[in-house]
Amino acid sequence: MADLTIKKYTASGLGLMFAMLVISCWVISTVLLMRWHFNWSNPLVYLLILVQMHLYTGLFITAHDAMHGTVSSNPIVNRVVGQVCTLFYAAFWYPKLYTKHHLHHSHVHTEHDPDYHNGNFLSWFFRFFRNYLTIWQVVFMAVLFNVLKVWVPQQNLILFWVLPSLLSTLQLFYFGTYLPHKGEHDNKHHSTTQSKNHVVAFFTCYFFGYHYEHHDAPGTPWWLLWKMKGV
Repeated sequence: MADLTIKKYTASGLGLMFAMLVISCWVISTVLLMRWHFNWSNPLVYLLILVQMHLYTGLFITAHDAMHGTVSSNPIVNRVVGQVCTLFYAAFWYPKLYTKHHLHHSHVHTEHDPDYHNGNFLSWFFRFFRNYLTIWQVVFMAVLFNVLKVWVPQQNLILFWVLPSLLSTLQLFYFGTYLPHKGEHDNKHHSTTQSKNHVVAFFTCYFFGYHYEHHDAPGTPWWLLWKMKGV
């Protein structure tokens, strides 16, 4: 019944609507913040860094939904939305992420799982980061940064474009990979799950702290994942 409900939402265009909402919020916020003549003493600066971080995380989570086919019932629309989101996030190549993510679901917590590492937090994070980052991506982002500096103040670029992206990477890794999969587990998905608190779950990682639930129902989009949470 849950699968039928999700397919109904996807076919109705709600998945695409949520995707466009996240992308639009990120674009509008980023454009406005690139033009903001801010004062370092303004506490709103630091709050907006966190808002940008959250929107960056939303871009990646939307791309993740596309990988599971829950943005649209049309596979081409899913691929386009996924590539747009990963391009905006940090010039990631969507097909590579798609392949690696489905390997994670197929071989969770094994040597064939690209997201798993039997090590401490730092070694796991750097392996995770290195596993997805390419030299061409770094070069592209460096060139883009220097081009944008012609029109955008460097401090705006660093505070509201570069820093939130890096913080979002840490957020996604910690709440979406490290916490759920660290240690040994006695369940079929080798995953733990965050305690039920929908507000905390949304702001930490768009409900993906409910990670056992995600592995148990991978076709559930982020905006319905909270409904899969039992206790």
